[in-house]
Amino acid sequence: MNPLHIVRSAWPLAIAAVLALCPMAQAQQPRQAQAAAPAQPSLLGQYGDWGAYTGNSNGRKVCFALGKPASSETKPPNRPRDPAFLFISTRPAESVHNEISIIIGYGFKPKSDASVEVGSTKFAMQTQADGAWIKNAAEETRLLEAMRKSGDLVVRGTSARGTESIDHYSLKGLGPAIDRVAQECK
Repeated sequence: MNPLHIVRSAWPLAIAAVLALCPMAQAQQPRQAQAAAPAQPSLLGQYGDWGAYTGNSNGRKVCFALGKPASSETKPPNRPRDPAFLFISTRPAESVHNEISIIIGYGFKPKSDASVEVGSTKFAMQTQADGAWIKNAAEETRLLEAMRKSGDLVVRGTSARGTESIDHYSLKGLGPAIDRVAQECK
C-alpha cells in the first residue's frame, strides 16, 4: 500500500472523531466524558454552506473547510449510515495544501472507486474504509478549481454491502471558506 495513502487516510478520520465531539453531541454526554474529550477544532467562520476550521493534530496546526451533503439518497432506499462530510484540508507542517477528502458514512466496498462529479466532469476517488481521496493527485488542483466555479457537486460510492449512495453538496460559500483556511494556515 502507498505510505502516503496511509497518512492521508488517518487525517479525515481524526477530523470526524473530533467533530463527533461538537457542542451538540457533548450536550448529550455525561460531564465526566466531556472532561476527558480532546480539544475541538475552532470555527473560523461560516460561509454559506461551508465552515472554515482550525485545530491541532498531534501538536501540528491543521485547517480545513467542511461541507455536509445538502441531500443524500441510497439505492436501495433509506439505508442507514453515519453522517457524510467533504473536507478540503491544509496541514502546513506536512506541506499539504487543499487536500480534498470525503468521509462517506459507511465502509466502502473493498477495492472500489467512488466518484465526484462537478458539472459534466467526473473525478475518480480511491477509497479505504469510509474515506475517499482523489485517485490521481495531479487532478486535485483541477477538481478544486471546478468546485470553486460550480454550484454543486455529487459524490457516488458503493458500500461493502452493495448499497449505492449519492450525496449532493452545495458549493455555496466554498471559495471564501477555502480562502479563510489558506489565510489561517500559511
